[in-house]
Amino acid sequence: MLIAGRLTDDAGRCRHYHLETDVVGLKCARCQTYFACYQCHDELTDHAFVPSPKTEQVAICGVCGQRMTYAVYAVGHCPACGHGFNPRCAVHAGIYFGD
Repeated sequence: MLIAGRLTDDAGRCRHYHLETDVVGLKCARCQTYFACYQCHDELTDHAFVPSPKTEQVAICGVCGQRMTYAVYAVGHCPACGHGFNPRCAVHAGIYFGD
């Protein structure tokens, strides 16, 4: 499994976020695991989600498995398969991405 969480499908959508574009796994710096969202992470682990540095492979596409830095992810679609990402995820950037 590429993305952990309380998933509703194989592309990484979860019970918290399940729109067509909610297909990104985001990496916790502490456990180095990609989760569908910080809520899934916090429900399933014994620690809070820790943001990953933007220069690392912080995101993974749930459709094709492509790993990305923040700069690549922020373009809004997967560079490998072209699937679009949810633009509203930018609201949570401070939770997922650090310096």
